[in-house]
Formats: sequence, structure tokens, C-alpha cells
Amino acid sequence: MLKQLALKNFTVFKDADFEFSKNLNVIIGENGTGKTHVLKAAYSGIASIASVTGTVGSRSKLQSTIADKLTGVFRPNSLGRLVRRAPGRLKSTVEYSFDPRQYDLKYSFSRLAKAEVSVSRSPSDTIRKLPVYLPTRELLTIFPGFVGLYDSTYLPFEETWRDACILLSAPLARGPREKASRRLLRPLELAMGGKIEAEASGFYLNSSSGRMEMHLVAEGLRKLAMLARLIANGALMDKGYLFWDEPEANLNPKVIKTIAKIILELANTGGIQVFVATHSLFLLRELHILSQLGDFKTLENSYFGLHAQPNGTVKVKQGSTMDQIGDIAALDEELIQSDRYIESEMERVTDSE
Repeated sequence: MLKQLALKNFTVFKDADFEFSKNLNVIIGENGTGKTHVLKAAYSGIASIASVTGTVGSRSKLQSTIADKLTGVFRPNSLGRLVRRAPGRLKSTVEYSFDPRQYDLKYSFSRLAKAEVSVSRSPSDTIRKLPVYLPTRELLTIFPGFVGLYDSTYLPFEETWRDACILLSAPLARGPREKASRRLLRPLELAMGGKIEAEASGFYLNSSSGRMEMHLVAEGLRKLAMLARLIANGALMDKGYLFWDEPEANLNPKVIKTIAKIILELANTGGIQVFVATHSLFLLRELHILSQLGDFKTLENSYFGLHAQPNGTVKVKQGSTMDQIGDIAALDEELIQSDRYIESEMERVTDSE
């Protein structure tokens, strides 16, 4: 479990401290306040620790791995571009605190760094499960041949796409893990109207009306299919980490309700620590409603409100409910529109009488 992430002079954050819950963590803010940067920073550290199997004691190897992962995930022209823009010779410091503590990590890099990271605290063990990062775009339609092409040529895509495609390619789980995944897969397959099948040529949706190439499936349903595949092959089972950037993108409200329930099920029965970045009031409300029901009542959830400051930095407010994270303009606008719509309808009815 990632307990804490401290960012100093990292992109838009001057000095931000995120204290995460073990189940669900929701990051909310307007565009440009660093929601995705928080996800990517947390993901990059965990992915780096998980990828240095057998060499975690080698600081030079770890430093190289972290630098490569940050560069691949954020895609800056140089690593120093991730240092906060401000006068002076600043350096970024990123610190991860885990439970258990043997995974703790701390590193820094300067504004002049090309691809160099200095590690001041190294983990003494390797994280056994690769984290999952889901971007706003579905990946099933680009999956065939993408990893090979990414590794052999220069492609202007974030490394999170490559990492997710590798996890999508894993074979299906069998035995106890297969049985455990059925509860999570059932609502997804119901929403998609079928099951996901994989072949060398790509993914297909097998439904009662026939077998359909993934390119012909609605984009919103492809996101459900991507999630279903990662559950079926065990990438999102038996503990681990899920980072999901705007899960509501390209989905209608009915499907968002399914996504909200799956997110909480993963955090509950799947044992997954979930990190979500969003500015969807509908998704937030659905997560709140479901969190008051049944087994979800016992989940430990945290909300983080990101607020742009006049000096160009971002302030973080956090709490166990949305009421504790301050006003988010993007959410307020949705509420204001709802009030305006009701008022306009009332006026229309009055005028027609």
C-alpha cells in the first residue's frame, strides 16, 4: 500500500503531501491543476520498484530505472523540465512511503538534469505486482503490434500505453483467480453485451449477435473491455495498484454507474489500491452513493482537491469526503447548470399555462 506521496518543486506542486487511503483515492481538480501528474508520479515510482527484480540493492540501476520511467511516462524533452518553474536553482524531490516500509523510496533531480536522478532512500525489497495505469483512451484497438513497434521505433506516445498493452497481452487466469474474477466480470460483460476474446490479430467482443472486431465496438464499451481483460488475466486481482485517468471519458451515465461499482469492488474484494483522477460530478456522486451501501461502507476512501493559486502553484486539500476538499469550479459549474435547467423548465411550464 502506498501511504504517502510527497512532491516538492515537481511540475505545478511547490510542496504537496498526499496521504492515501488503502482502498480508494480520488483526485479532483480543474484542467491544469496536476491531477494526471499526481497519478503519473505515483505510478512511475511503483513501476520502477517493481521492475528492478533482483537488483533493488543496486542504487545506480535504480536511479537509471527511475529516470527512464519518468522520462517515458511524462515525455519531457529533458528530466529537468519536470522541475517547477520558478526563479532560482530549484530541484525536485519525490518521496514515497509504503506499508510495509521496505518499499520506501526518495529521489531528486535538478532543473539541469537530462536524465539523471539521485536516490537518497532505496527500497530493500521489490514490489511483486506490476501497477496498472489506464489512460483516458482505450488501448485494445492499437494493441496488435504496438509494443514491438514502440520498442523498435520512436513513437510520440506515453510509456503508460506500452505498459498497459503488455499487461493486456497476459494469458487468462485459471484456478482460484479465475473463480474470484467472475464476480467482477459479470457486470462488465452485462454492460458490454458479451465477453472479450483475444487472438493474434487483436481483441473481439463475442456476444449473442455474433463476434465483432474491437474496432467496430463503441469506444466507451472498449474501455469496459480493457478493464475486463485486465481482471480476467489477473492483472487487477490479488492486490496491486490501479491508476485510472478520467475513467468517465467517452462513457454515458449508465455505463459510468457500472464503472463506479467496479472501482469499489476492485478496492474491496480485489484488494486493489485505486487512484482515480476526475472532474466528473456524476462519477463522484455515484462513488459517494455506493460507498454508503453494503460492504462498501467499510472502505477507507480519500478525496484530494487541487486548487490553482495566484502564484502559479497548486494547493492540495484532502479529506475522507468531498465536503472537505474545498470548492472545485468544474463541479460547481455542473451544479449551477442543473439549477439553471430547472429554473428554465419551470419558466417554460409557467408560460405555457
